[in-house]
Amino acid sequence: MNTDSTQNTDSTQNTDSTQTIELIRSHYQTGRAAFERGSYRQSVQALEKAASLVNRNSRLGGEIQIWLVTAYEAAEQREDAIALCEKLTRHPDRDTRKQGNRLLYILKAPRLKTRPEWLTQIPDLATLEESERDTKGAYTPPKRSPRPRKVEPDLEPIDLSQVNTKDNRFVWVALIAIALIVGSLLWLS
Repeated sequence: MNTDSTQNTDSTQNTDSTQTIELIRSHYQTGRAAFERGSYRQSVQALEKAASLVNRNSRLGGEIQIWLVTAYEAAEQREDAIALCEKLTRHPDRDTRKQGNRLLYILKAPRLKTRPEWLTQIPDLATLEESERDTKGAYTPPKRSPRPRKVEPDLEPIDLSQVNTKDNRFVWVALIAIALIVGSLLWLS
């Protein structure tokens, strides 16, 4: 009997851990997708949920936290980004530590002063209603009216009896010039 209860406990733990991993991956993918769409606050929320469920010292935990740092920065939560980045510099995974150090260096770098005329203001598209958004997200060019076809004037047929077909000896002059050039090149080599 004791063996059966141990097996039931193991299978329950496996099911729980599988569900947890699926939930972590779901939140992680949602956070990444929101980040790539430019929905930084939604990205922060989803990535924070994933980070709270995952073992932060694991490779996946480090990857989620790196994404969370970039989401914090994009959502203008610089202090949170720097604090998390400082923790990541002591992460057990070497790649996560390296990325954490690089991001921390960037986040702590002094900000350059910019003039307003140097920047292009991008409007916040989150305020648009769903009906105004293009469902495919693709650019649709404005409709244009068809261009009128150019009418070419009728050309008169050429009377070949009026064309000068006299040999002007240009071909012979060109052949002699080419022969002289090739001969001089062969003579010099």
